[in-house]
Amino acid sequence: MDVHNAFLHGDLDEEVYMKLPPGFECSDPNLVCRLRKSLYGLKQAPRCWFAKLVTTLKGYDFLQSYFDYSLLTYTKDGVQLNVLVYVDDLIVSGNNSAALQAFKAYLSDWFCMKDLGTLKYFLGIEVARSSFGFLLCQRKYTLDIITEAGLLGAKPADFPIEQNHKLGLATGAKLSDPEPYRHLVGRLVYLSFVRPNLAYSVHILSQFMQDPRCEHWEAALRVVRYLKGTPGQGISLRADSDLSLQGWCDSDWAACPLTRRSLTGWLVFLGQSPISWKTKKQHTVSKSSAEVKYRSMAAITCELKWLKGVNRDFRQLY
Repeated sequence: MDVHNAFLHGDLDEEVYMKLPPGFECSDPNLVCRLRKSLYGLKQAPRCWFAKLVTTLKGYDFLQSYFDYSLLTYTKDGVQLNVLVYVDDLIVSGNNSAALQAFKAYLSDWFCMKDLGTLKYFLGIEVARSSFGFLLCQRKYTLDIITEAGLLGAKPADFPIEQNHKLGLATGAKLSDPEPYRHLVGRLVYLSFVRPNLAYSVHILSQFMQDPRCEHWEAALRVVRYLKGTPGQGISLRADSDLSLQGWCDSDWAACPLTRRSLTGWLVFLGQSPISWKTKKQHTVSKSSAEVKYRSMAAITCELKWLKGVNRDFRQLY
């Protein structure tokens, strides 16, 4: 569901004044307007809107998650409803069609809402649904990246980045205009949301945003050529998966040639479905490979505890 003019619904708690809008005729040029509702452009507008929405949902007996404040759940008499909020876009799910329709009517009484129907496309992510579960991919977004890079006719690459690369020690010419590189890497960062196999490559390329060189640009284009061969690849959320969390983690040791910090990578499955992953450089230099492993295990343990808390909010207790 989508909320029209979401920020205009927020209630202001502070005294905020604004200049008279253009076209408003007044004999006294020193007069100003005191705002009683939030407007677009105010720093308080997003906070006021979210507070208004949460208050409205709590009036329907929704509970806000302490692990993810954008998630609200409702459980009563065997009916379960879930609302996930992203600014003015809402994903609503539940196990009772009549309860869903009643809740949508309740929202429409408070806000000007647009029901977009069954979830098929959300924030650039395509959602395909079948009896086997859900498939999340970003095919259109991927093709847009390939088109912008001018590589629609290029030969696809078999893997996104060279093994044993030396990008950290690159000495080639600096890019005269680093903006295209930053733009491309920024788009790849968002693409890795449904592509775990890009996590390592995107992490490496993101380290050179301030001072990219020709080797970094060539490496970024190689990732795009890899996408050329797999534009519709995504993640599958299987309907027959059990609700057990499993995590795997690994790390290298002092592999960064510039800082000698180690790299941690982890992947979490819910049953047979991947739901969370990350590749990140550790914050400190480890003195041994054993210390690196323990830091890696600590990182995935934090993620598992957070995911366990989110699942509890869905009333799936472990």
